[in-house]
Amino acid sequence: MNKLEELVQEISRFEAIISEWNESERYVALGLKRAIEELHRTALERLIKNIKAESLSALRHAVDDEFIYAVLLYHELVKPPQPPLEKRIQTALAEVRPGLQSHNGDVELVAIQLPDTVEVRLVGTCSNCPASTLTLTQGIEQAIKSHCPEITQVIAVSSNLKVDNSKQNLINHLSQLRGATWVRVTTVEQVPESGILEVSFAGNSLILYRHGIDIVCYQNACAHLGYALDRGEVDNGIITCPHHGFKYNLKTGECLTIPDVSLQLYPVQIKEDKVFVQLQSSAAS
Repeated sequence: MNKLEELVQEISRFEAIISEWNESERYVALGLKRAIEELHRTALERLIKNIKAESLSALRHAVDDEFIYAVLLYHELVKPPQPPLEKRIQTALAEVRPGLQSHNGDVELVAIQLPDTVEVRLVGTCSNCPASTLTLTQGIEQAIKSHCPEITQVIAVSSNLKVDNSKQNLINHLSQLRGATWVRVTTVEQVPESGILEVSFAGNSLILYRHGIDIVCYQNACAHLGYALDRGEVDNGIITCPHHGFKYNLKTGECLTIPDVSLQLYPVQIKEDKVFVQLQSSAAS
């Protein structure tokens, strides 16, 4: 154990002792500590200013000393070391990835163009979603800039793969019909008039909306980044996503914020006041 570690442990030991004192004794000790810290911080700020004016290289050399660096770090006069840029970018992408994957999409890092640009690629359904521009700016770009303030531009590059969406949608629809089953999820009276009810079944989170005798069901996920909608405000048949403010018409599922985007609709049947929703067999099992 080196000298610096010994001193840090000694400080921690005294702090533990002080924490067991009564309130008035702790108040005196902490007051003394704050006064000494402020004295040291002010002196260090002036010292840094003078050394910097004389020789910037001398200041950098001084900060290389572990004792000097530790004291400056304690007083927040130097920034703590950050993980490598690529690691921070991957951390940011990991934060938004669950929302993208809930819509069968994803994002991958393509390139880092120093000093301030990152290229990403939206894949899966996100690559051709009409809301992909907002997904980039409000989700991915914000996350990257939060972890990497030195990055000022996040650019989405297109994939070389071309997909016949009409054929793929037809294939998906037929496969859903083959594997679909009706599941009872609630009763009519449990769905509030002109309001929503969140229900969960086999890992599926759904929202039901009732208007008069009509009930519709959607996946409880905003078409933007997949965040849950059930805590959103409902006003005159319009629900607002509590996360980024996307608005949807609950009668149709249409997004009023971005054209051509809608909530995922599930077929509904009502039998003897019981509400049934058509789900995939794998989800209903």
